[in-house]
Formats: sequence, structure tokens, C-alpha cells
Amino acid sequence: MPKKTTGARIAAATSAIDIGISTKDRAAIADGLAHLLADTYTLYLTTHNFHWNVTGPMFNTLHVMFMGQYTELWNAVDPVAERIRSLGHPAPGSYAQFGKLSSLPDAPETPPKALEMVRVLVAGHEAVARTARKLFPLADKAGDEPTADLLTQRLTVHEQTAWMLRSLLEE
Repeated sequence: MPKKTTGARIAAATSAIDIGISTKDRAAIADGLAHLLADTYTLYLTTHNFHWNVTGPMFNTLHVMFMGQYTELWNAVDPVAERIRSLGHPAPGSYAQFGKLSSLPDAPETPPKALEMVRVLVAGHEAVARTARKLFPLADKAGDEPTADLLTQRLTVHEQTAWMLRSLLEE
């Protein structure tokens, strides 16, 4: 007959995390992911702002392009936050936290001209790629394949988006 487990033993068993990644590495990876989440959310907000406020001869093209980009960024924040939670840490979720964690500046209060918006977004995507790339060696060393996979996916999106945006700036 199986031994009965008390509620306290069940709670202790479920609160302990033993996924093959040390507590120290999980904390460091979660911290890096918190920075990635803040960067991603800040870039999302800037992109959405530019979608609303773009004007000029490229209005329709940029309006539609920015919508695709902010939608992709919006869909990216949840997997990053959920990976932080999977590692046993709370995900940041306030503007104050994002402001402290993000390497990106806040969206300009006065919307810039269309091509300056593109330049700002290029810089933003490149910054988010650097944030993801900076975390990759730690995830790899810790054997954290899910985080490494998430980072690879994010790097692909940000590098490709930066390239496409840079292409609009060529004469």
C-alpha cells in the first residue's frame, strides 16, 4: 500500500525545482531573460506608438509594417515571461520594472519623422539582439536548451527585422 503524503510534504515537493539547472544558474538566466522581456516590451511599445503616429508618403507601407512588427513583439513577451516562471522566478511586469531593466530608451514623446522612426526601430532591434546574444553563453553552459532555443528564435526575428528596416534607409 502506498505511503500517504501529507499536505506539507506535497507543498515542499512541488515548490522545489529540480530540472537539472543549478539554483544559481536559474537565477542568472532568469535575470537575463527579465532584461530581454523588458527590452522586448519597450520595443513593442515604441513600435506600436510609431504605428499610430507615422505620417508622410510612406504612411501605408510603414503603418502596415509596424503593425506586423508590434504584433510579433506582443506575441514574443509571453514565452519569455513564462520561461522566467519555469525557472522559478517572478517575471517583471510593470512599467517601472521595465524602465529599470531595459537597455532601450522609452519611445520619443514627440513622434519623429517616418525615416527617423525606422532608424529608432533598427537600433531597438539590434539592442534586443545584443541582449539575447549576451545571455546565450550562460544558457548554453547551464545546459538550458529551452532558453537557448528561445534566444535563437528571438535573435533570428530581431536580426531579420533590423535588416529589413535598414533596407528602407538605403538610397
